[in-house]
Amino acid sequence: MGSARVGVMFRCSNPPELLPEFARRAERLGYDELWVVEDCFYPAAISTATAALAATSRITVGIGVLPAVLRNAAVAAMELSGLARIFPGRVLAGFGHGVADWMRQVGAFPESQLAALGETVATVRALLAGEAVTTSGRHVRLSDVRLEFPPADPPPIFTGVRGPKSLRLSGEVADGTILAELTGPATVSWARTHIDAGRRAAGREDDHRLTVYTMLETTDDRRATRALAAGSLLSGGSTAGIAAGTDADLARRLRELAATTGRQEELADRLPDAYVDQLCVSGPAEHCAAGIAALHRAGTDAVVLVPATDPDLADEQFTRVAGEVLPLLR
Repeated sequence: MGSARVGVMFRCSNPPELLPEFARRAERLGYDELWVVEDCFYPAAISTATAALAATSRITVGIGVLPAVLRNAAVAAMELSGLARIFPGRVLAGFGHGVADWMRQVGAFPESQLAALGETVATVRALLAGEAVTTSGRHVRLSDVRLEFPPADPPPIFTGVRGPKSLRLSGEVADGTILAELTGPATVSWARTHIDAGRRAAGREDDHRLTVYTMLETTDDRRATRALAAGSLLSGGSTAGIAAGTDADLARRLRELAATTGRQEELADRLPDAYVDQLCVSGPAEHCAAGIAALHRAGTDAVVLVPATDPDLADEQFTRVAGEVLPLLR
């Protein structure tokens, strides 16, 4: 069993003009992958992925994730086929439900998020494989659509999901799954059980790649991770997926803390270190390497490091990791 692939994320909150040099540095430093993110209302991920691919020659570029409801499935396949043919073997693409509030804000919230995601992923994969697609689903409706230039090597299509139903769907229809920040090794194992259930139901025996985003802290300061965890717990957006990676007592304690704490800063201060340590790659080089290795042992194929929001600090972090952590892993 080899080591996990290690990538770095370019935060969508950074000015996009910084991306080409960021991508070139990531490639020079030896990272396996660079991931761009699509959030409303920042620069869209297809355009930023194109810029990153054009600025580099070897590094794989991941798109994580495109809200399935914002793009017609045929148009999404057209975009990805162009990238896959121009930059063969270097493109990974993910689709997700989209943040519900944002999807409502732009008038794109679907009748069924699960159906929209499943139909989009299945259709895009079929089109990229060169198939002619006719379908009339709840969200995707195409009539005899075939790409004029399907890629010889179609890029794998992932889903960025977290809940049990969505994870099972990912196992059924996708080539891989992306788990967002605040995912620890136990949660990886938990997610794999749901993904594998979907794979068995669909009779799939091919590989299913698991990618995990994890916050990067190159010091012992966990404030950023604490703040993110507290905000997630208070919003309830991903509590189930996070708590699945903890023991029963700790999960109960987290629910109690979230229920009795109204402010994010207060909850962040009260989160136990044992929990926070599961949710990020932090500390000296040996500790960071151990955190990445633990995610890999749990079933992660690629770990994507999410650096600080400040571009200068992010540059310092991923430069340090490249020099001190990657050699320990390889």
